[in-house]
Amino acid sequence: MTLLKSTTRHIHIFTAEVQNNELVPSEKVLTLDVDPDNELNWDDDSLQKVYRKFDELVESCGSTPLTEYNLRRIGSDLEHFVRSLLNKGEVSYNLNSRVLNYSMGLPQVNPENG
Repeated sequence: MTLLKSTTRHIHIFTAEVQNNELVPSEKVLTLDVDPDNELNWDDDSLQKVYRKFDELVESCGSTPLTEYNLRRIGSDLEHFVRSLLNKGEVSYNLNSRVLNYSMGLPQVNPENG
């Protein structure tokens, strides 16, 4: 089996399962890695929203064969979902990240009073 993958800036999806910290290709398992570079600050609720959206997108494919195109579409839709969470203030940029890349827009800064 060939390993299929979709990688966007904040979403990595693989047709594989993790065994001993290695990706092992699988026809039945998808592995989702959210924000692998820790560019964003997450709470458990926001992270669970991404996992639920992922499950919803995978389920919407139904019996359609899993192709690299379909996987990339799911990854792209999830990346847009992460952007919506950032725009709503449910996640924020991690200003202590090793690389500051405001790929989803500049961070919101509250003006100081006074």
